[in-house]
Amino acid sequence: MEFTRASLIAAPLCFAAYGVIRLIGKMDGQYGPGVDWQAAHLVNLAGLALFVLVVRHLRGKLPGTRGRDIAVVVTLAGVAATVVQFVVDVVAGLLASDKAEMNAITGQFASIPGARLVCYVVGPPLLYVGLLALAVLLVRARELPWWSPVLVLAGPALAIVSLDLLPVSGLCLLAALAPLAVRQEGTLPTNDNSLG
Repeated sequence: MEFTRASLIAAPLCFAAYGVIRLIGKMDGQYGPGVDWQAAHLVNLAGLALFVLVVRHLRGKLPGTRGRDIAVVVTLAGVAATVVQFVVDVVAGLLASDKAEMNAITGQFASIPGARLVCYVVGPPLLYVGLLALAVLLVRARELPWWSPVLVLAGPALAIVSLDLLPVSGLCLLAALAPLAVRQEGTLPTNDNSLG
């Protein structure tokens, strides 16, 4: 349980770290392929793996309803699509000798029927759509404060404005989930479905 609670902090920090490493990598004008590209993407993949635990924890805080289950499925579908995208980026970074070759490799993957739509256009945003729905349900269940969904919405909105705001986006998610992470050990949830 402690590790699950820690993932509420660690996963958003990994997302923020991805943005920070990306910014550092861009400083020399040679972001990707290279150590900075791989480090950024691997850190974000670690965050996505931890995020599966986050979703499981959030699910356990809610009563078993169809809305909860749909939100969980949507969120995990977004996680899966994003993982595929980042794995492709890591592989491209390993195989390519320059940015143009890396773009060509990812372009080959994106040209597979349905891959671009699922892994780049529709899939990744589902992570935040589902998370926003879970956050709203958690507010209704009195597990999160009213402002948590606002931060969940603000985080990806900032990243849409500019990818350079990814560190702030990760911190928004951290602040949104922090109330669950800092809850006193032994505090019982407000419903009887904590193991769901």
